[in-house]
Amino acid sequence: MDHTIKPKTKGSAQLFKNPVLERLSRTHISIPLSLYTVISVGLLYYGVSEIGLSGLAVVALFITGFLTFTLFEYLAHRYVFHMEHTNELKAKIQYTVHGVHHEFPKDKDRLAMPPLLALVYVAVFFFVFRLLLGEGVFAFVPGMLTGYSLYLFVHYAVHAYQPPKNFLKILWVHHAIHHYKDPERAYGVSSPLWDYVFGTMPK
Repeated sequence: MDHTIKPKTKGSAQLFKNPVLERLSRTHISIPLSLYTVISVGLLYYGVSEIGLSGLAVVALFITGFLTFTLFEYLAHRYVFHMEHTNELKAKIQYTVHGVHHEFPKDKDRLAMPPLLALVYVAVFFFVFRLLLGEGVFAFVPGMLTGYSLYLFVHYAVHAYQPPKNFLKILWVHHAIHHYKDPERAYGVSSPLWDYVFGTMPK
């Protein structure tokens, strides 16, 4: 992560000169949340009604998929979104993917991956886990998508709203430390679980 990036309290950055690409780089949070909910419900329905997955299998695979996403969230944030700038290309990719969010953390249109790109990732994960899990993928992927939706919801809330006066405030504080004090710690957004496991909790 480029430590020279200073967070701005308002404004936005233009990532692409092409207006179509620039528009596609933005999304309202309701679009991906609605999209992943529809996909998850559809996959679960197909898995239960057409394939005949048992209730126990659905619950176990769904929870496993959910926890798998939280680990993926942590690893991607730590090692991909905060990759070292060893050359100009990596610096450009890192800024486009995540650095722009650190510079403009209040830009609500860039708090989620653009839906078209996200659908490509969903398709790739579906086919990879179909090879690994067979028909279990119809419960596993909805668990992952629910984990991703929770991540998106929490990420949007901590940037768009004031922290609540209850136990959930820890999520606001945790992410604020990552943005404004120590970008090399507090990588977990939906939960600090993996920061505890891998030793990246704020000091």
